[in-house]
Parts: sequence; C-alpha cells; structure tokens
Amino acid sequence: MSKQRILSGMRPTGRLHIGHLFGALSNWAALQDEYDCFYMIADWHALMSEWKNPGPIRHNTLDNVADWIACGLDPDRSTIFVQSDVPQHCELHLILSTITPVSWLERCPTYKEQLQALSEKDVRNYAFLGYPVLQASDILIYKATTVPVGEDQVAHLELTREIVRRFNSTYGEVFPEPKPKLTKSARVLGLDGRKMSKSYDNAIDLADTPEDTETKVKSMFTDPQRQRLKDPGRPEICNVHSYYQVFAPELVRTVAEECRTASRGCTDCKAALAGIVNGYLSGMREKRREILAAPDTLHDILKAGAGHAAETANETLVDVRRALEWKERW
Repeated sequence: MSKQRILSGMRPTGRLHIGHLFGALSNWAALQDEYDCFYMIADWHALMSEWKNPGPIRHNTLDNVADWIACGLDPDRSTIFVQSDVPQHCELHLILSTITPVSWLERCPTYKEQLQALSEKDVRNYAFLGYPVLQASDILIYKATTVPVGEDQVAHLELTREIVRRFNSTYGEVFPEPKPKLTKSARVLGLDGRKMSKSYDNAIDLADTPEDTETKVKSMFTDPQRQRLKDPGRPEICNVHSYYQVFAPELVRTVAEECRTASRGCTDCKAALAGIVNGYLSGMREKRREILAAPDTLHDILKAGAGHAAETANETLVDVRRALEWKERW
C-alpha cells in the first residue's frame, strides 16, 4: 500500500448531529488525502441494540451517508460502504471469535457502562458481548493500520491488537497491529449541558431546519446565576459561550466581555448564536438536500464502495485461510 489505511464507521441509529460533525466527520474529511480511507455504515453493529425495531436502520443508513458526503467525505477519495454489503466481515468475525477468550470481552471497560447506558434497549445478548470481536474484524478485514478514535474507544482498539497478537503468534504473521489516531476535535455539549445524544433529546441535528435550530438554541442552558439582564454572567460555565468557541472563535472575547459586564442579555446572545450556527451549516444542508434528491446516485456510491471493499476483504480472507490451512485440502 502506498498509503497507510484507515477504517472507521458509525452506527445508523438515528440522525447525525453537530457533535458527530466536530467529533468525527470533520476529521474524517481531513484524513482523505493522507490515508487510504474506508468509511463504513456499521448496520450490523446497530442491529445489536436495535434488534427489536430494525426497520429504521435502512432509512438512517441513507440519511447518514448523505450527511457524510455533505460534510466533505468524497467517494472519489474514500471507500464509503455499508457493513452488511460486505459479508466477509462475518467470516472473519467467526474465525476471530474462536481465539478470543470470553474473559477478554467481559473485562472490556466500556461493556458494563454500555449495558447501563443502553438498558432500555435490552442488549444483554451474545452479539453485544462480542461487539469488540466484530469491531476487530471490521478493522482487520482491510488490514487497516490506523484507526481514528476518541480516548473512550482506545480500550476497544487495544482488544483488537490483542486479538492480532494471538492470531499472528498462532498461525503466522497476517495482520498488522492497528494503531490509534487520537484526532483533535472540538467537544460540543448538548443543549442542556450534558453529552450531546439522541437519547437525551438535546442535539442540534445536521438536518434541522433553520427554524428548528433557532428554537433549540433559544432553549439552551445559560449561567443559572444570571436571572436578570443587569446580572453579570460567568461565560466560562455558560453553554452558549462554549458554542461561540466552536462556531465563531473570533467573537469569543467580545461575547465573554458582554456577558461579564451584562451589556447584552442571554436572549440576544442566543439569537445571534442561532444565526451563526445556521450560517455555518447552510452549505452542508443545501448539499444534503441535493444528495437526497438523487437517491440513485447515493445507491451507486454505496454499491461501488461495497464492491471495492469486498475485493479488498477477499484478498485478506485468502491470506487468513492459507494461514489456517483452511479450505485448501479439497
């Protein structure tokens, strides 16, 4: 490979929001020239938690890909595909599951956290316990050398590296040990100051209308000590101020001073922020509408991406079967 290869993906469990934009998509777009990028809609991973109501996964898949492309992912520079369109993931998943001790999965630090976070989804199933093994197969089926992750995902990737070491020591060198790429990203909190999440209903979606965005921004939490216009504020604890840091850093000093001196009220500050957010997202939203208006083109992108992904995955499986002396006896 002339470039190092990257694999990353998202579960299509709902609309994407500005947290996805600043936490992942902007970084994915920036990596396209430096790396051989494979970006995957992880619909099998979504099924692990959405198995009671899988119908929306298909709609969310197309909706999410439209957002990806609108945010800068280029099908000519990246392989964009749907996980379930490349069944080779499943074969490698089964093979890797045979060498992965259950104790490795049970000790994964995010397992119990996710069980609690997704308690309403009933994820106490085999698939969810084995989530990291499927994740490992996603990475290794393309022999990805690099995985862009947040700090909370490093433990999952370390498990992949353990699986690689066990496979290679047992059957011979087949897989590279993928390294984490801790990408810098702006942290955007939800409207209520908590983590932005669909389950909290506190997100500004990329697909929101300008009117929806304005309504949501007006509902944002501010400094609770600032009850009246003349009350001085504390911008360092105000969620509205944190949004200015992301969307209009050139205005941060001015906004902070207006807050501390009570020269502008929270209502006016939010109104100005809503206009800035809408202006920032307007180009993406227009491109998104154009993409969704041409569904055949979107399907063609995913079909081409799956074809290239499957071709690459088949090359890996040839190496895996040879290492296991599998299916070469007849």
